[in-house]
Amino acid sequence: MQTRTVALAFSGGLDTSYCVPKLAEDGWSVQTVYVDTGGSGAAERAAIRRQAEAVGAVTHHEVDARERVYDRFVRYLIQGNVLRGEVYPLSVAAERTQQALTVVEVARGIGAEAVAHGSTGAGNDQIRFDVALRVLAPELAIVTPIRDAGIRRERAIAYLEERGLPVPTGAGSYSVNRGLWGTTWGGGWTHDTWAGPPAELIEPPGTAPASSEIVLGWERGLPVSLDDVPLGGPALVARLGEAAEAYGIGRGVHVGETALGIKGRIGFEAGAALILIGAHRELEKLVLTKWQTFWKDQLGRFYGDRLHEGHYFDPALRDIEALIASSQSRVTGDTRVRLAPGRFQVVGTRSPRSMMDPSIATYGEENRLWTGDEARAFARVSAVPSLLAARASEQFSGSGSEGADRW
Repeated sequence: MQTRTVALAFSGGLDTSYCVPKLAEDGWSVQTVYVDTGGSGAAERAAIRRQAEAVGAVTHHEVDARERVYDRFVRYLIQGNVLRGEVYPLSVAAERTQQALTVVEVARGIGAEAVAHGSTGAGNDQIRFDVALRVLAPELAIVTPIRDAGIRRERAIAYLEERGLPVPTGAGSYSVNRGLWGTTWGGGWTHDTWAGPPAELIEPPGTAPASSEIVLGWERGLPVSLDDVPLGGPALVARLGEAAEAYGIGRGVHVGETALGIKGRIGFEAGAALILIGAHRELEKLVLTKWQTFWKDQLGRFYGDRLHEGHYFDPALRDIEALIASSQSRVTGDTRVRLAPGRFQVVGTRSPRSMMDPSIATYGEENRLWTGDEARAFARVSAVPSLLAARASEQFSGSGSEGADRW
């Protein structure tokens, strides 16, 4: 019988390490694909390659996709100020879709009949992978050994040990994902909503440096420099992430809906993402109108929800990306951010497109745009809708109460 070839999305962790020998036993020639979406150094990538070879991969492919993750996904997460549940910056969703895109490219290049991933049947990743793979390569079969057999982590460890294959370092209760846009933890304490995270997710490191300030430069809603040093997107995110990690900035816990409708809980550390989104939002306040901000916030939230749930290929997201990009034409300037152990604060913003001009008006003090009589007339007219509603309510209820007593 002719051997079939499968391209396996490989992370070097427990689940995908299990998949390699299991697929081989099922008659597949397994070629592993590691998609570097940030968060791994040369030593880690070398360890992932060794793990793939040790568990039986015929060939191991490594693809640097950091630029693609930033250009295709992260830019809109920054410009859209996207936070899931107002706290979590979607550290995983964008990476999974890019991993699927890259695995399909490799699969077609090697003439594979199928693609495989190590997702379980209980999380979001299976949806993200499957939706992307169905859209991108409907001709390829999708093979999911962990999901199909309901393999738990304990069983995967035993399977590898029984065959004398290496169990990845750190395999056990936790699943860890590291990428350009942050790190997430799942398992253990995250399953008990009353259980708190470990100290390293709460307390700033004891070696945190003294408070300091950085300046982020922005052009059309994207960061382009750090302390006046021009940097490309992935490099800037990585450097800012290193600074944030030293202070313990960006650590948190998120509880929310999964794509399957159940609740999920994760721990995360995403200092660069939270600083950039926070700084970007403050710069926008200076240059956008309130209705630009309002509608962009609504659509940014919807965009994040669809991406999080694996629906990046929904055409509506291309329309939202166009609106977001259009809204950023004036979002150029600088933000000054103070870093301190466990926290950050945007302490200054400036822009050549600022709508805040003290020479014309100063909030609460003076202005040159209208007179006192005009302000009085504006306030009087502004009260009309509420006044009419109050009178209509009074007539309907038959109440004769007046003024503040009515409320």
